[in-house]
Amino acid sequence: MKCFAKILLAASVALSASCQKAEEKKEEPTKAVEGGDKAASKTPATEGPKPGDIPAPDDVAAPPADAKKTENGVSYKVLTPAPAPGDKPSVDDTVEVHYTGWTTDGKMFDSSVKRGQPASFGLGKVIAGWTEGLQVMTVGEKTRFWIPEQMAYKGRPGAPAGMLVFDVELLSIKKAPEAPADVAAAPKDAQKTKLGVSYKVLKEGDGDKKKPRSWDKVKVHYTGWTTDGKMFDSSVMRSRPAEFPLNGVIAGWTDGLQLMSVGDSYRFWIPEEHAYQGKPGKPAGMLVFDVELFEIKEMPEPPKAPEDVAKPPKSAKKTEKGVFYKILQEGKGGDKPTASDKVEVHYSGWTTDGKMFDSSVSRGRTATFPLTAVIPGWTDGLQTMTVGQKTRFWIPEELAYAGRPGKPAGMLVFDVELVSIQAGDAPPAGGGHGGHGH
Repeated sequence: MKCFAKILLAASVALSASCQKAEEKKEEPTKAVEGGDKAASKTPATEGPKPGDIPAPDDVAAPPADAKKTENGVSYKVLTPAPAPGDKPSVDDTVEVHYTGWTTDGKMFDSSVKRGQPASFGLGKVIAGWTEGLQVMTVGEKTRFWIPEQMAYKGRPGAPAGMLVFDVELLSIKKAPEAPADVAAAPKDAQKTKLGVSYKVLKEGDGDKKKPRSWDKVKVHYTGWTTDGKMFDSSVMRSRPAEFPLNGVIAGWTDGLQLMSVGDSYRFWIPEEHAYQGKPGKPAGMLVFDVELFEIKEMPEPPKAPEDVAKPPKSAKKTEKGVFYKILQEGKGGDKPTASDKVEVHYSGWTTDGKMFDSSVSRGRTATFPLTAVIPGWTDGLQTMTVGQKTRFWIPEELAYAGRPGKPAGMLVFDVELVSIQAGDAPPAGGGHGGHGH
């Protein structure tokens, strides 16, 4: 998770602004399954039957007269009743199913049964007909669905067309955490940080009371809701804790999680100005998170901004392309990298107001990349260095991100240590990897 302001990592909506990388899209059942058979999901409906295909039901062409219908037009018929009454899944739950899908001309286009591996997915992350239809089922039930095109793939190129028919067996339900009773607003007994994040201790850990610093990494389980009680993200539902640096998430997380010790569970009410600040595609308004802290991984303290971060000093040299630089530590001598080489470096980058925006030093691992795949100021400047050398660069905006949206603006300042040079063929120029230099 430079993944989930900054978002919650990866996986998560709260983790990095540059980090929560992509929002999970509404997906078709064939693609909702992690580790599913990609080839099967792309099989055109026009192809003939394949060995092992499951024969289409007799009523595949249209729902029979005894079929029932959901509110939005999904027809269904119970094939095997559940062995006992039980809960039905809701839109936020994760379900495990076996299924087979056909077009109405009887051609099978996907089947977890044929693959011999059940599918598991969030019910809110599949085609609308599945989201609605599976909510009528209980565990152990097998049901046939006739899903109109407008609730299936809506004519999407490359996807099965028209009404689709699915036989679905519901194997299990993983219930989503329920929205807290106080999700709409922080209660009177909630405390508040200096930044303005309200919080409440749900459970105290019984171990070490050490707390993470803003640059440390943490491992947590969390669930997030909007104040109307809608869950938008949950590592709990993924059955996988999230791990990320505290300075790589939304400001409310960076602030609030520094109060916690391992084993603690807290509830946070994070105002929009310390969450996603109205960013398109992100959860809006105040956000509420339940967070359990599992582990703190201490990281090196981030380098402080140089005293001359605002502008290059008179003693700085200048490359032909206009990058200013100053040697902080002499290298071991020897060759300098060429534009076609790969280099291994440690670096930290600041804007000229002293705000650090990226640092391999903080992450505790060097960065390796071809010099053709970085911002022009790096390609130019690093060719002045030898192994072991530390140099400070002042890179004008036109040789940095050139005003690219979402990137650090203006002149950028980097402290770079050249760890090694790896000569070899570089990929074609123009990739512009440049991620904060690398």
